[in-house]
Amino acid sequence: MRSKKYLPDYFKKFNQLTKIDNLQLRYLKNISEELVRCKKRKKKVAIFGNGGSAAISSHFSVDLTKVGKIRCVNFNEADLITCFSNDYGYERWIEKAIDFYADHKDIVVLISSSGRSKNMINACKAAKRKRIKVISFTGHSRNNPLSKKGNLNLWVNSKAYNFVENTHQIWLLAICDLIIGKREYSAKKKD
Repeated sequence: MRSKKYLPDYFKKFNQLTKIDNLQLRYLKNISEELVRCKKRKKKVAIFGNGGSAAISSHFSVDLTKVGKIRCVNFNEADLITCFSNDYGYERWIEKAIDFYADHKDIVVLISSSGRSKNMINACKAAKRKRIKVISFTGHSRNNPLSKKGNLNLWVNSKAYNFVENTHQIWLLAICDLIIGKREYSAKKKD
């Protein structure tokens, strides 16, 4: 069992990560504005992540679509991932999903804790070839390969996967709330 100080220290560090600076605030606002422009162009957002980041991408996709009224899709279906991984290689499955499903002027959001996942880097290159704007959420090293390639990049100053992923989730859901303009709303469908 860990010491009595473990959890207080854990949450103190996490709280420090979630205190955002003016640059991060500006990026969150810019990202929300980009997503709203995407909606106005009648385009869509495609979001991708690996592991825990895939779960985050699903959550954000549903909220952005349902509550934010912005079409957002994620590709977490086992059949698609295993088919594309088998046929093109795991490092290219997201690239191929972008080739098949993303259109010019859509937005691609890539979540990678390390910013070094080859499938994310290849996806970024594929989006750029199609002149699709890329928004990345990363952690670990500030100058990771993915953050160097995206158009808008938010970085978490931590090498702890759960800190990075939880911060990404907070940021993405804050963007949803910013787009709809409130923190509290009904989860029930309104026509």
